[in-house]
Amino acid sequence: MSRTDRKHQAILDAATEVFLTDGYAGTTIDRIAATAAVSKPTVYAHFGDKQALFTEIVTRTVDEAAEPVHAEVAALRDTGDVAADLRDLARRQLTMVMRPRLLQLRRLVIGEAGRFPELGRLFAERGPARTIADLAAAFRGLSERGLLAVADPELAAAHFNWLVMSVPLNHAMLTGDDTPPPAAEIERHADEGVRVFLAAYGVQPP
Repeated sequence: MSRTDRKHQAILDAATEVFLTDGYAGTTIDRIAATAAVSKPTVYAHFGDKQALFTEIVTRTVDEAAEPVHAEVAALRDTGDVAADLRDLARRQLTMVMRPRLLQLRRLVIGEAGRFPELGRLFAERGPARTIADLAAAFRGLSERGLLAVADPELAAAHFNWLVMSVPLNHAMLTGDDTPPPAAEIERHADEGVRVFLAAYGVQPP
């Protein structure tokens, strides 16, 4: 990395820490600059203003979490064992979503949605909405192969997504508990979500 790139990353890391600790309203460029060990003009030179900096943090964090899930969803179209591969996908997806930093950022974005609705839309579009769109495409293909019985792929994708994630994610959002669930709890929510999904959309063997 060049010296400029290192400064850019240092500012991002410092800003993420400060935003998640102090909230959006409580965060100042002065505090970010001090935490990153750079000057205040350097922060402005790299990002323009506080909102632009927060937007980049949201974009990068969501993309880093989402990319592995999207790749796995794309591979799902070629599955030979729908139930097993859906369980694997659900476990990894839930593990990723329940990472403490992502939970904290989600909570912060929700808290600021009234003042900055574009940040909420950005988070939704690059995170849940993109995942559901990819799942819908995969379910459409699996239905065409006769491995699922899906009349409305978008609705089926939303059902899958929230059957797996809604209980632990809702608990974390409302209680502020960012402790990652134990592996056994992740597996229980993921596997039961898949079981219920397949009860609605699975194809019974002849």
